[in-house]
Amino acid sequence: MRIACLGGGPAGLYFAISMKLRDASHEVHVFERNRPDDTFGWGVVFSDQTVENLMANDPVSGATIRSEFAHWDDIDVHIQGETIRSSGHGFIGIGRKRLLQILQARARELGVELHFETEASADLDDWRGWDLVIAADGVNSRIRDRYAEHFGVDVQVRRNKFIWLGTTKVFDAFTFAFEQLPEGWVWAHAYRFDDNLSTFIVETDPETWERLGFPDMEQAEAIATCERIFARYLDGNPLISNAAHLRGSAMWLNFRRIICQNWHHKNLLLLGDAAHTAHFSIGSGTKLALEDAIKLAKVLNRPGLEREEALAEYQAERNLEVLKLQNSARNSTEWFETLDRYLHFEPIQFAYSLLTRSQRVSHENLRLRDRSWLEGVERWFQTKARGVPVNDPAPPMFAPFRLRGMEVQNRVVVSPMATYSAVDGCPNDFHLVHYGTRAQGGAGLVYTEMTCVSAEGRITPGCAGLYAAEHVPAWKRVVDFVHANSAAKICLQLGHSGPKGSTKVGWEGYDVPLDSGNWPVMAASDVPWSAANQRPRPLTREDMDRVRDEFVAATERAVECGFDMVELHAAHGYLLSSFITPLTNKRTDEYGGSLDNRLRFPLEVFRAMRAVWPAERPMSVRISANDWMGEQGVTPDEAVEIGRAFVAAGADLIDVSAGQTWADCKPVYGRMFQTPFADQIRNEARVNTMAVGNIYEPDHVNSILAAGRADLVALARPHLIDPMWTLRAAAAQDYREQWVPPPYLGGQAQLARNLKREQEMLKA
Repeated sequence: MRIACLGGGPAGLYFAISMKLRDASHEVHVFERNRPDDTFGWGVVFSDQTVENLMANDPVSGATIRSEFAHWDDIDVHIQGETIRSSGHGFIGIGRKRLLQILQARARELGVELHFETEASADLDDWRGWDLVIAADGVNSRIRDRYAEHFGVDVQVRRNKFIWLGTTKVFDAFTFAFEQLPEGWVWAHAYRFDDNLSTFIVETDPETWERLGFPDMEQAEAIATCERIFARYLDGNPLISNAAHLRGSAMWLNFRRIICQNWHHKNLLLLGDAAHTAHFSIGSGTKLALEDAIKLAKVLNRPGLEREEALAEYQAERNLEVLKLQNSARNSTEWFETLDRYLHFEPIQFAYSLLTRSQRVSHENLRLRDRSWLEGVERWFQTKARGVPVNDPAPPMFAPFRLRGMEVQNRVVVSPMATYSAVDGCPNDFHLVHYGTRAQGGAGLVYTEMTCVSAEGRITPGCAGLYAAEHVPAWKRVVDFVHANSAAKICLQLGHSGPKGSTKVGWEGYDVPLDSGNWPVMAASDVPWSAANQRPRPLTREDMDRVRDEFVAATERAVECGFDMVELHAAHGYLLSSFITPLTNKRTDEYGGSLDNRLRFPLEVFRAMRAVWPAERPMSVRISANDWMGEQGVTPDEAVEIGRAFVAAGADLIDVSAGQTWADCKPVYGRMFQTPFADQIRNEARVNTMAVGNIYEPDHVNSILAAGRADLVALARPHLIDPMWTLRAAAAQDYREQWVPPPYLGGQAQLARNLKREQEMLKA
């Protein structure tokens, strides 16, 4: 094949090498607009896996690259006058210029034609006679942009400003330095990549950038200003730019996140940053480019594989890896863009939050890297939680937590889950066993399923209620059992189904109307849940008074039952949620329009409940923090205001869920996918939050808590299949202070021994 690679960076060069290695008869040309030694980056960071991939693909260049790597293990976080150092991170890096030199030499050795200072045409018509044209010309790819409509290019420009510099200061650790100025915060990402030089990236938010006057500075003045800001870390060494051709503020960049729906058009293929980008804060752009090159060369040279099949396989495999990394990169990017949320943290928690920001590094990952440092974090967390010095480390999930007069023994919560097993709203033996078992399973707090305040407020005929006198002794039986036979506290979640009522039980079909016996439903407006569901009747003021009083009556009954806590369900498209979200609230009176108006009735209900609930007992509110409908619905920023409003009305905890408010919403699922909303509300509104949503491992729970993303963590489906989830987690982590039902102590001890033995065998 006759192949033109447009761009002589790592992606283009390594693809050329990989093609020639597989078939020396390929005619491969690389066209680069700059001179051979020109480069506008500094150091490149790799993982051990990437090095292994390079060695497997081309041992010659791989060995040269590996021999010249700089190695370091430590990360230093400088914040508020303290330095937090953790070890065991295992970084390796090399100068970008040196990497290019190695790849250029190897390419020439294999017969690749290199054309420098050559401006390649962005018009495919000019490449007639070439079998393949590879767009490896980076994030600003001209040829990709020329044919953007064919590639489905999605570009997102991130808000922070950054400048990519170098320095002769050789850092002995990967360094994050945060400096507070009168104008705002500025921070640096710094790491060495050879014996003489380090990368030094300066980043700040656009408001601070403006206040510092950077838009009006020439390059030399801007660099001098950065030297003054970070003087204590540079030890008199200068900051250096290798972009002298740029004038004024052009040297400052905004990161561009690029996603392409298609990676090829005719004989034009996208490679590396031209196809996708990953934020510099996770240092994986070059890794992705090199691995793209390897995969593309493999499929193009596989015998019997047609080109279209080859390209489909290339994109399918590489796109999956890219999306994983971009997801982590998005988390990392957003952490730096919302730095204000975390600046009130103590330095040790700030450092932990920084290290786990991408969710690629978890609590147990850190234990493997630096056990002593992580145990210091655990001691700090337990000391804060208990109010007295703690010498022995313990996982954060086993720290107590207090809300008003209620203290829970640990931070694990059995999430509210509908069981559809009540008869005429009345709980029965199933509920006694269901909730009793999960309380004995070790969770600090057990939530009931949404318990309805009226028969008409049920979701299904099988939903539990607290609207009749006979419901009180039935629920009291459950509460008394939990109190007598476990260390758990129990919370009653109260709600009204609204437009999602009169439907079948869950295993017969979610949100599917009953075949017969339907009762009328109501909502903020006459917007049905779906075309198949009933059109609800908009609430009148008389209806509001009646519903409010039903919530109050149920709360009074909850006092009789002895519940430790009550939660108001104002999420998931049910009655109160239908007021909060503009997707379903189309009212033109004082209960519609602005957020304040949309919150008016839910807050009225909550205040009335709070007035009859004992002052020493806490209350929470479940909200949908994101309708997953962009600006049409509730956004995470609005959710912060919703959280603030309920706390001002007397709520002690915001239970942060998301979605289920609009049938056609487009959630973005993944591990802990709703935790960022709990994080935002907690750390912007400075209120207690509970995280929920695809959390299923003790590692998830510990990471969320230690990083300050939530105060409690709720798990739903894990508790459905394993009521003893918390006891099992305690045994797995060798935590021996967890309360265990006395009849089960022998089983817990055996489980702990067996799990410890399994871990030791894995290490052997």
